Amino acid sequence: MRRNTGSVKSLNSTNRKRWLGLVLVFLVCMIGSSAPFQNFAAFPNELRLFSGQMKRLHYGVPVHAEVEVDPQMLQVNGTARQSLSVNLNEPLSLKPNHIGETSMKVKLFGKIPFKTIKVNVVPDLKVVPGGQTIGVKVKSAGILVVGHHLVTNREGEKHSPGEKAGLRLGDLIVQIDGTPIHEVRKVSKIVEKAGLSKKPLAITFKRNGKLQLTELYPEYDNEDRAWRLGLYIRDSAAGVGTLTFYAPDHGVYGALGHVITDMDTQTPIEVGQGEILQSNVTSINKSQNGDPGSKRAEIIRESKVLGNVERNTSFGIFGKMHEQPMHSYSERAVPVAFAEEVKEGPAQILTVINGQKVERFDIEIVHVSKQQVPATKGMVIRITDKRLLSKTGGIVQGMSGSPILQQGKLVGAVTHVFVNDPSSGYGCFIEWMLQDAGVITPAANSNHKQTAA
Repeated sequence: MRRNTGSVKSLNSTNRKRWLGLVLVFLVCMIGSSAPFQNFAAFPNELRLFSGQMKRLHYGVPVHAEVEVDPQMLQVNGTARQSLSVNLNEPLSLKPNHIGETSMKVKLFGKIPFKTIKVNVVPDLKVVPGGQTIGVKVKSAGILVVGHHLVTNREGEKHSPGEKAGLRLGDLIVQIDGTPIHEVRKVSKIVEKAGLSKKPLAITFKRNGKLQLTELYPEYDNEDRAWRLGLYIRDSAAGVGTLTFYAPDHGVYGALGHVITDMDTQTPIEVGQGEILQSNVTSINKSQNGDPGSKRAEIIRESKVLGNVERNTSFGIFGKMHEQPMHSYSERAVPVAFAEEVKEGPAQILTVINGQKVERFDIEIVHVSKQQVPATKGMVIRITDKRLLSKTGGIVQGMSGSPILQQGKLVGAVTHVFVNDPSSGYGCFIEWMLQDAGVITPAANSNHKQTAA
């Protein structure tokens, strides 16, 4: 009997290759998931340092390396040498000497080129952390359309002239017949004059950041006995929030940690002018699952304006501060952290839960997002302080803007509370707020339902 040995050998060879491939895949997965490999991958392409501040790096890679730097720009492990042998399994300290750009070359075992890291040294920065509850009043840079009003004409028909003219909720009316308009109280006379003369109004409005023009014919409302646009309009908003920081060298502040929107249309308010005032917390409506609580506060003195409001962005409100709140937590300025410096672990927030007393409370940063560009959800935080949980139930509305400190640095601000778990919420990185405030220049998705705090 003949045996087909060629087919058996071919089958065995195929099986060996298949098993070898599986072993290689397994080894690659094991190496890729190993701590040393992940630490190697964690080496950055760029480092940002504040002048005069030491930065410690710890990658936990069990190898020796040679580090080359410009000793006039950068000291490594306290040594001003161009080349230095280091153990990458131990912390590496960097101290910049001058503002500017330089590079740091790393060679494994002193011979194998591994990475050239760009080092950007920026001027030292310290800011005064906030925590104070403030009253906020803003007037929009025009008149905001927040609804359509039905006008009853002489025939008894009901419709909205504004809707007919193509105006939508969230549109910002900035001019009427070429005249800038900022106050609702001035609209009625303009509308009446146009109605009596039977002439259309030239409406210039802003939608999605772009200016558009339309004509609107006012109509006489037989029920109200007045000429109407058929629109519900608003020119201002007010509320309470928390001061995040004051930058004394720049004379500016940042607060809230999130954009102010119109309560009906949820449209971000384009600020024409505004002011912040000193406020006093009178009571707390505790947060519960599915029902975020709030701070109840009152403005102490309407005439005592702390500063103006110049910008309303995704990261809060910003402007010039003329006078610091009397109920400051500390006059001592603290260093700030870049986004990449924020770590998971213990931290604190500064906020007011009674009167005007700013207090420090423990939290945990449970997740940090890797953000190269500004984005609002930088970190997930959880309140761990038992006294704060007992008093507020967690994060409440009005707490947004409360500064987050970690290891003596200002790292971010509270922004939102999770509706289904008020002990947790989002925070934004302080770096993005400082950019919007003009203090520093720009560097080169969750399933939780959430609401602004």
